[in-house]
Amino acid sequence: MKKILLFLLVAFGSFANAQYVVNYKKVADTYFENKDYYAASTFYKKALKITGDSTQAILPYGKERKSAGDDKAIEDYEGSIYNLAESSRLYREFYEAEKYYAIAITFTNTRFRKALFYYAESLRANKKFNQAIDAFQQFIQKNPGDVLAKDAKKEIESCKFALEEMRFPRMVQVKKVPADVNGLGSNYAPVSINNEFYFTSSRPVAVGSKRDMVKTAAGEIQVSTKSNPFINNIYSAKSDLNSADVAIRKVDFNFPRNMEIAAATFTPDGNTMYFTAWKDKEKYAIYSSKKTGDKWTDPQPVGLQVNSKDFNSSQPFVTSDGKFLLFSSDRSGGYGKFDLWYCALREDGSLGQAVNFGPSINTEDDERAPYYNSLTKKLLFSTDGRIGFGGLDFFESEGDLVNWSSPKNMGYPFNSSKDDLYFTATDDKGTTGYISSDRESSCCLEVFEIKKEYFSITGVLTDCKTKLPLAGAYVTLTNAEGSQKITTGSDGIYRFTVDSKRPVKLLFTKDDYFSITKNHPYEELAKADTLIDKDYCLSPFKLGIPITLENVYYEFNSAELTEASEKVLDFLIPIMEDNPEMEIELGSHTDNIGKDEYNLDLSNRRAKSCTDYLESKGIAAARMTSKGYGESMPIAPNEIIVRRKKKDNPEGRAKNRRTEFKVTKK
Repeated sequence: MKKILLFLLVAFGSFANAQYVVNYKKVADTYFENKDYYAASTFYKKALKITGDSTQAILPYGKERKSAGDDKAIEDYEGSIYNLAESSRLYREFYEAEKYYAIAITFTNTRFRKALFYYAESLRANKKFNQAIDAFQQFIQKNPGDVLAKDAKKEIESCKFALEEMRFPRMVQVKKVPADVNGLGSNYAPVSINNEFYFTSSRPVAVGSKRDMVKTAAGEIQVSTKSNPFINNIYSAKSDLNSADVAIRKVDFNFPRNMEIAAATFTPDGNTMYFTAWKDKEKYAIYSSKKTGDKWTDPQPVGLQVNSKDFNSSQPFVTSDGKFLLFSSDRSGGYGKFDLWYCALREDGSLGQAVNFGPSINTEDDERAPYYNSLTKKLLFSTDGRIGFGGLDFFESEGDLVNWSSPKNMGYPFNSSKDDLYFTATDDKGTTGYISSDRESSCCLEVFEIKKEYFSITGVLTDCKTKLPLAGAYVTLTNAEGSQKITTGSDGIYRFTVDSKRPVKLLFTKDDYFSITKNHPYEELAKADTLIDKDYCLSPFKLGIPITLENVYYEFNSAELTEASEKVLDFLIPIMEDNPEMEIELGSHTDNIGKDEYNLDLSNRRAKSCTDYLESKGIAAARMTSKGYGESMPIAPNEIIVRRKKKDNPEGRAKNRRTEFKVTKK
């Protein structure tokens, strides 16, 4: 779980300052060592004399070093700049981090060699993907054996992925919920049940004039906070989130004051809540509480099937059918850092043994915040272990808790270049809901409403000859996200839905029909709103039965194709391309004028000129044979009997002078 501490600090007052001069660097170092990165950055800026309207640190030395003291000043300066960059990154303020890493990458001390990697990471978080790619590549070149080089390669692929995804945004509406919910601190893990909205917030809890004490070499320096402390708690709102005044209250539990709680989930009836709880420097564990009236009972840990003092368990989720509890844990037996696990949730509230989701879902990095829809059989979760936008991204997989499809990135703008996690649906099919993301924040998670939209591609498939709807045909849609396949019914209707306007290819196939492929480019989809309606037809054929190509002509007494004939043969090119396994024979026929031997030779040459032309257009020669039949297979009389006398039949001869093709292999 991402625990983000946000402290707003001011100097305590003149009393302390009258006793001694504050050593801002030592104060900053103390905060940094205690992982209070916001406070650390505040005091590093004071030490470096960086004001609110300036980003340039004042150098504590000139161009030339004159003494050992100068070396110490340089060391302090570089260390402060680097720690300021680190502090900014670690509390997720990547715009600040980018500025100070840009200075740190110029330092020659090998102590700061990782600055280039984190500079690149900050560029990526700030959507400067091309610059990030260059910086990651520089890091790999300079540090080929570093453990971060592997991460840098993954980050480069993620930047390339992000650039492509942002060219073709998914059809998703993302809207930040009102400021009453997204207050100070982090606000995340929203869930709506029984007309009540629950979420986690680390918004400050006022505790009077509590002061933080920081020890330095000169003594104690007192620093007070405007609001303190920032403690994670579960809150609820009864009113409509879109109303002018959202009434928010903290859910009261009988917990120790230093216990933090987060990420609530509920049984289907809303009467049992599961959530994560922890104390500072202790492991995360999952607790449950039952609702009695308007009160919640004292929380209890769920048991050893899930919790242990030796590992963390967090971010529980109860499936919509109430049968399983899903969670994230770094317990032994996993595939990486935090894995996704599940256990049976019995009717009496007891839990079965925890089962790992397996390598189809889990990676060597972190998998977080599972959401599973029992109706659609789709799992949504967050991970930083796969190619995505960087940080934690939402991925989706379809399965039954045992077998899973390959997880797919949910794309942009469902995901962002920062951290995205905690999806929960507000409808049965999971098309609307909430997510948590720091995409618009300098430090903290915020709650967003999300609504998936879809683009429909539909039409009627018919028989080209009968014009009747074609049943039993296979229609396959392929785009960058993968393939979908349906079989037409008696009405011949096909329909697909996609979640982005990426280029689409449709393949129509049926036994004893020529397959066809139709492409819908991005430009066509972009002009449409939410629907493209196109009808198509398939042409029937029978194996080995010739089909005449009308109007294929040759120069007189020659095998040379006319320009008009080439255009007729072009008709075969898409058929051959759309049916890549198909083989054909091209046959040429003559009338009976001339000698048999001559006509046979001429027809052979004419058939060969057809296959030569198609080969010049990219059709493999191995898929075609040519054969001349001369005058041996007329389909109409060359002569007719008129008043007991033979008479030339020009119409019949014209029909016999033909070119045909037939399918020899499908």
